[in-house]
Amino acid sequence: MITPTEAEDRIRASLAPFPAEECPLSAAHGRVLRADLCADRDLPPFDRVTMDGFALRSSMIATGKGTFRIEATQAAGMRPFKLGQGDDACVEVMTGAVLPEGADCVVPYEETESSAGRMNLLPAAIGSPGRAVHRRGSDHRSGEVIVPAGSRISGREIAVAAAIGAATLTVTRLPTIAVVATGDELVEVGDAVAPHQIRRSNDHALRAALSLAGYPWVERFHLHDMRHEIEHMLWHIIAEFDVVLISGGVSKGKFDFLPAELDAQGVKKVFHGVAQRPGKPLWFGLNPEQKPVFALPGNPVSAYTCLHRYVLPALAHASGLKPAAPRLAALTAPVIFKPPLAYLLPVRITSGVHGELLATPDPSNTSGDFAGLVGTAGFVELPAAQAEFPAGYVAPFWAWV
Repeated sequence: MITPTEAEDRIRASLAPFPAEECPLSAAHGRVLRADLCADRDLPPFDRVTMDGFALRSSMIATGKGTFRIEATQAAGMRPFKLGQGDDACVEVMTGAVLPEGADCVVPYEETESSAGRMNLLPAAIGSPGRAVHRRGSDHRSGEVIVPAGSRISGREIAVAAAIGAATLTVTRLPTIAVVATGDELVEVGDAVAPHQIRRSNDHALRAALSLAGYPWVERFHLHDMRHEIEHMLWHIIAEFDVVLISGGVSKGKFDFLPAELDAQGVKKVFHGVAQRPGKPLWFGLNPEQKPVFALPGNPVSAYTCLHRYVLPALAHASGLKPAAPRLAALTAPVIFKPPLAYLLPVRITSGVHGELLATPDPSNTSGDFAGLVGTAGFVELPAAQAEFPAGYVAPFWAWV
C-alpha cells in the first residue's frame, strides 16, 4: 500500500484543471480566481484627504503664520479647487475629498478655530508636509497585480475587483459532484427503519462538507448491493457528473462489487488502499474522459476523514487554488499507535500561551462512531514510521470544514 503523501501526489498528478468561465462580480464570492486582478489606475487615484479639516501649504505654518482665509469647501466627490496664491489661503476639506491643488497638508478641525471665513491655528496645531494625505498611487500603481490568479475570492477580493472596475471575473467553473451511498442496510432519514437497518448519514455529511467548502452543485444517490443496479446507475452517474464520490463497497467483502464494476466501465484504477487508519480501503481512479472517481470506505469516520484528507485538496488543486502551507499542531498528550499505518487522529484544538496550536487527542470509539467527531476540530496525521508520539510532538493538522 502507498502512504498518504503518495496517494495525494498521485491524485494531483492525475487531475486535469477544471475549465474557467466568466462570472458576474455579484456571484463571484467563494470562487477561485483564474486571471490576475490588476489596478486599472493608480490607487488611490488622487491625493486623498484622510481627516476633516483645512488644506493649506505647510510652508506657511513653518513661517509662523497662524491665521488663514477660507477660500472654499471641498467635499468628497467634488472636482478639486486650486489653492489661491496668497500665503493665507486655505480650503476647508472633508475626508475622502481630493486634496486641493497647491496644498500639501491638512490640519484637522480639532487643532483650529474658525469663524466668518477665517481659520486660526491653535498652539498645538501641526502642519507637516503630507499630514492627513493619502498620496496618489501609494497603495498600488496602475497595472500592478493586486490579487493573483489562484486566490479564493472573499469580500476583500470583491472590494478590489469593484474598485478596479471588474464587473466580471474569470473564475473556475464549479464542478458537478455526485455523492453515492451504497449498501442494502441504508434507509433515507425520514423513512421507517427496521432493527437491522441504519439511516443514511454519509451522503448527507459529505454533501454538507462539500457545500461549506465552496462546491454547492452536489446531488446524492443510493445504490443497493446488487450488481445489476450498480452497473446501470453507476454508468449514468459517471457520465453526468464531473466528480463522483462513492461511500462503501470498496473493501474485500463478498458484496463489495464496486472495484470490479468500475474496472468494467473503463474507470482506470490509480490506486486502491492507503496505509492509514481510518480509511485504508480508499480507491481512486479516472474514467476515459479523465473524470475523477473517489471510492471512500463506508464507515462514516473513514469517509469523512478521507474527504478532508484527499477529496477537498484535490478539488482545490483542480480549481487552480494556490496551495496553502500546512498547519502544524503540537500534541497535548502522548499517543501510542502500534499498527504500521499512518494514524489520522481526531483532535480538539486550543491555543498555547505563545499562540501555537495545541491538539488534544479525541479519538472516536470506532470508525463507525460518527457522533464521536462532534466537538473535534479536525485531525492530525501521525506517520507510520513510529509507534509512540510524546506530548509536544508536532504533526500536520487538517481542519474539518
